[in-house]
Amino acid sequence: MTNGYQRELAEFLAGRPATRFVDVFLNDLNTVERGKRIDRASIAAVYERGMPLPGSMFALDVLGGTVQASGLGFDDGDADRPCLPIAGTLFDVPWLADDVAQLQVTMHEADGRPFFGDPRHVLTNVLEKLAQLELTPVVAIEFEFYFVDRERTAAGLPQPPRSPLTGRREHKTQINSMHNLDAYSAVLAEIDCVCSAQGVPATTALAEYGPGQYEVNLRHSADALRACDEALRFKRIVKAVARRHGMDATFLPKPYRDMAGSGLHVHVSITDHAGRNIFGSDQPEHCAVLRHAIAGTLTTLADGTAICAPGPNSYRRFRPEAYVPLHAAWSINNRGTAIRIPASDAANCRIEHRLAGADANPYLLVAWVLAGIHHGITQRLEPPPALSGNAYRTDPGEPLPTHWDTAIARLATSDCARTYLGERFTDLYCTVKRAELAEFSSHVTPLEIDWYMGPL
Repeated sequence: MTNGYQRELAEFLAGRPATRFVDVFLNDLNTVERGKRIDRASIAAVYERGMPLPGSMFALDVLGGTVQASGLGFDDGDADRPCLPIAGTLFDVPWLADDVAQLQVTMHEADGRPFFGDPRHVLTNVLEKLAQLELTPVVAIEFEFYFVDRERTAAGLPQPPRSPLTGRREHKTQINSMHNLDAYSAVLAEIDCVCSAQGVPATTALAEYGPGQYEVNLRHSADALRACDEALRFKRIVKAVARRHGMDATFLPKPYRDMAGSGLHVHVSITDHAGRNIFGSDQPEHCAVLRHAIAGTLTTLADGTAICAPGPNSYRRFRPEAYVPLHAAWSINNRGTAIRIPASDAANCRIEHRLAGADANPYLLVAWVLAGIHHGITQRLEPPPALSGNAYRTDPGEPLPTHWDTAIARLATSDCARTYLGERFTDLYCTVKRAELAEFSSHVTPLEIDWYMGPL
């Protein structure tokens, strides 16, 4: 590694003599953290040579089993590859003992080439396409999530936690309720404190529609890779801090049948070589390059649904008038569409991509959003007219795949996916998702027994 990396480690350890271990990890396709705990004496070797992990880390299904059809299991000898540190991701872990730190890494081949299956490298490749146009994306990520009780219902389903303020189990809430913010003030304050300690730029927090549901916005960044690194740290922080307060936190898109789903929204503007926002306009519909970018994201929405909605629960969100898009449409200041131009001044004019659920992989989601923008700009595509009114009661455009199998099939045959995500990665991702779909579909549920055999 370079002297800069070694200096980062040396300065960190010098200022923290109590540190004995470093949790070194990467996030797999489903954003599950995979890695090892390394002792202080050995961490320098990770900076010098990388930490070995098998390439099958990116062929794991959501249950942690290797999908052998990927070719990264026995066919590959389950071969190790070096995982190298990501600059600026070495931090203390406030929810653990004082002697533990953490470090994010990314996988490479033995000769130093990026490993094709690592989603972070997929994003890097898309960023390079924009850089060739001398364009830099400025990205901000919004996460929605639920606090849930650590005890499940008798049916094994999640339930809202008891309010820290009232002791009552909430079953409804009010959007932007200050009372609900007060109720969870302690846990939200600790999340904010830990975010600050780990360099995660959390800004606003608000109570969402569901009981115990919150949204936290991460500050915009001109470094899209860093923004996604921070987003993954944020998920880890929220879950860990919730446990310290006697709750769990979930980024499951639809934990409750009759409550609001949780999304992952991405805001993007694009700056040129002079740092000017090329989307900047008081009249977005009259800005040619913004129209091209919108058209590109609309054209690629259906192909990328399996990226935005990676698991079976993701598709529970797709309901009319639930603030989840069902068609490839855009609007100005209308939350019913997949692509929204938020109300703002010209300098802050941007695209908001609203399709993804909170379970989406940030690297892949941002890569797909930027791929659509690049595609639209380079092909000079034009969008349909902006939608106004109720997005669910008009004819707003191409319907999006709302079933998991259809979405996977669409991605597998997408020319854009193979151009921007890469042939090998597209095949890998779809292979893993098909395996998850087959396993999920094989299970017999209590509901179908109840429906077709009758209750006991």
